[in-house]
Amino acid sequence: MTTSSLTRAAGVAAMAAGAIFIGVQINHPHLDVASITTTEVVFRGFLKVAMAALALTGITGMYLSEIRRNGVLGLVGYLVLALGYLLILCTSFAAAFVLPGVAGTDPGFVGDVIAVSRGGAATGDVGALALVWKVQDLSYLAGGLVLGVALYRARVLARWATALLAFGGVVSIVLSLLPDAFYRLLAFPNGIAMIGLGYSLWRLRRSVGDTTPVARPQQTSL
Repeated sequence: MTTSSLTRAAGVAAMAAGAIFIGVQINHPHLDVASITTTEVVFRGFLKVAMAALALTGITGMYLSEIRRNGVLGLVGYLVLALGYLLILCTSFAAAFVLPGVAGTDPGFVGDVIAVSRGGAATGDVGALALVWKVQDLSYLAGGLVLGVALYRARVLARWATALLAFGGVVSIVLSLLPDAFYRLLAFPNGIAMIGLGYSLWRLRRSVGDTTPVARPQQTSL
């Protein structure tokens, strides 16, 4: 195992995350208390969990591949976007594996959670979930913008993809204010950007051909 192979793996993870993010939104059923218990919605929720985990791996590889070039701005963008994806992982897990089980006993709570996840208002008490979703949306949008700008300035990965990552945050803010059918489109700018950045990262490290093995801790005898 080498640093180059780890970086290429991060590139593949980013491409997979972008493809899943786009694919999972195509023909996505309308979310409500009834649909959230269906097999299709649960499976899409599982894919969103996988997407968030793969995206975390991908952006980590992007940042670590050129730490000096990415600078402080890149670090801030990475940390903020990583927080966004981590929260997406958590909320997607809850939507896929927790809410379906609660829908039968407390449909009002589930309906309020779905409303909050779309930026609406809850009629009941959803606890800290309202704040969690606000932080998730803000960190996802702001992190993509800041990291995209940092990667664009670093001039290492494909500049069109870095610009799309930054631009995608601005577009997502507009789309989030539109009806559900348009809201689903916010996945496309970020998804395409992740595919482009992942391929660029994979191709970059493949051309470098770094064969330096990853250091392993020394074993000590008992």
